[in-house]
Amino acid sequence: MSSSTPGTAGKKAKAATEAEAAPRKAAAPRKAATRAKSAAPSKAPKAESHLAMVRRARRINRELAEVYPYAHPELDFRNPFELLVATVLSAQTTDLRVNQTTPALFAAYPTPEDMAAAVPEEMEEIIRPTGFFRAKTKSLMGLSAALRDEFGGEVPGRLEDLVKLPGVGRKTANVVLGNAFGVPGITVDTHFGRLVRRWKWTDEEDPVKVEAVVAGIFPKSEWTMLSHRVVFHGRRICHARKPACGACPIAPLCPSYGEGETDPEKARKLLKYEMGGYPGQRLSPPADYPGKPAPALGAG
Repeated sequence: MSSSTPGTAGKKAKAATEAEAAPRKAAAPRKAATRAKSAAPSKAPKAESHLAMVRRARRINRELAEVYPYAHPELDFRNPFELLVATVLSAQTTDLRVNQTTPALFAAYPTPEDMAAAVPEEMEEIIRPTGFFRAKTKSLMGLSAALRDEFGGEVPGRLEDLVKLPGVGRKTANVVLGNAFGVPGITVDTHFGRLVRRWKWTDEEDPVKVEAVVAGIFPKSEWTMLSHRVVFHGRRICHARKPACGACPIAPLCPSYGEGETDPEKARKLLKYEMGGYPGQRLSPPADYPGKPAPALGAG
């Protein structure tokens, strides 16, 4: 039988409990201090509200409008059919290569009826420089046949009709609607998606989701020209591998500034097309385009 009284036993148990808790109590302030230190404002950027982001995004658009007042689709075309075909051809290649290829293509097949009746091997040979020429030939002949059979040989001016055509997705449809029919649309290509993520307008990767987010930031009247400005900037300054941050006119508004070259002299050497004093992508650019026309296929 133990000689300890109930009171004494209780005191010993309490002391033991306090002794066990002491290390945890001592560690708690150290953990809190560590968390506070890691969350210090000097080491973490201040969160941007949605309203502030929208204001910054709209200011970026205004700045780009001043830098690229001549922004335009960089595919040569004379009518909706030519724009539709050129846009389908532009997948996995440059607009320049498409523009160098389409003169011969449209000379051989000027209408949907002509293109639908083409000999596949002959069309493949013409569009070979654009890559994936067999798949593209199949799409072009298929969409031409659909235009001939379902739309009287005319390109429809509705998104729901365009996306039903072979080889035509939302991006292609929005290019055609915005530039051949004056229907506002946001064109989410690789340049557009890359830049809006760098600018923290969205972190979405899916083009349809990116389109929806950006459509909620800007009024509909800005959609088409916004697309041109962003793509122009992505091709000329904000490159995928090495952005020319030191030569970027919207650097103060960019949360990703510093991902690329920040030295102004070195950055200027990275500029492309008219920004760097070189030809653009169109063989027949608009009259107000300040750069040089691109050379024809085989001319340089």
